[in-house]
Amino acid sequence: MTILDGGMGRELAKRGAPFRQPEWSALAMIEAPEIVRDVHRAFIQSGAGVITTNSYALVPFHIGDERFANQAQDLAASAGEMARAAVELEGTDTKVAGSIPPLFGSYRADLFDAEHVEDIATPLIKGLAPHVDFWLAETQSLIAESVAVRELLDTLDTDNKPLWVSFTLEDSEHLDVPRLRSGETVEEAIATLANLKVEAILFNCCQPEVIDQALDVAQSVLQDKGATQIKLGAYANAFPPQPKDATANDGLDEVREDLTPPAYLIWAQKWQTQGASLIGGCCGIGPEHIQELSQHFTGTTTTQR
Repeated sequence: MTILDGGMGRELAKRGAPFRQPEWSALAMIEAPEIVRDVHRAFIQSGAGVITTNSYALVPFHIGDERFANQAQDLAASAGEMARAAVELEGTDTKVAGSIPPLFGSYRADLFDAEHVEDIATPLIKGLAPHVDFWLAETQSLIAESVAVRELLDTLDTDNKPLWVSFTLEDSEHLDVPRLRSGETVEEAIATLANLKVEAILFNCCQPEVIDQALDVAQSVLQDKGATQIKLGAYANAFPPQPKDATANDGLDEVREDLTPPAYLIWAQKWQTQGASLIGGCCGIGPEHIQELSQHFTGTTTTQR
């Protein structure tokens, strides 16, 4: 079991980082990167074996076209530097995942524009590359974007770092089969990625209740495709069901009171039985949740400083 970190946004706000729309977590990267480093350290202290760079909001959707054109690569480099600095300060072998975010807005499969994937992803990849151990294309709402990212990395990443892809699932209504927010089925997504060069497939930024069904489908498809070397993982958010017109990071949503660290661990244990070996948390899942996971799955007793 590899323990991932949790959500960055709420932890930044708790520590007094500048935080407003539309920049969201990117604002801390711009004005207070040392607080980003400290949040990374808190997750490492909680037992995370992987931390993810704070590059999720470094896209035009959040920071605007002009700032993106002028600063995106430098901000991405800073995000990588802060994550790497946190690992060095803690003296651990924690791995750094380079976050490649949904390039056109979270949950917005309808805004995907294949012609502009390269324009947006390239400065992020170039800025992060010297500092990360592998890539994490996260909160992917549709298959096409993850395929486009894979193809772009084949061109840009001369080090051939591993790629993890994490899909976000429709969770606003009960569905007979698990689907991405685009409406595409999980079965279709896994079948596509099984034929690409990916090290892991995960599900994130959705309720834990929809992840278990997706993991069952994913495991079955990978077995059928003879691709069982691909790892599975999950990192849910702590939000109530999100309506179809919701936008992730559209404000500090209310967090479910029932998803305490012990309650979240119960979900994680279920995911493990379904084949997940990469487990962490997304929005609203904090260091205390990660500590609970770490103590259970790795037997590591951690103390936050």
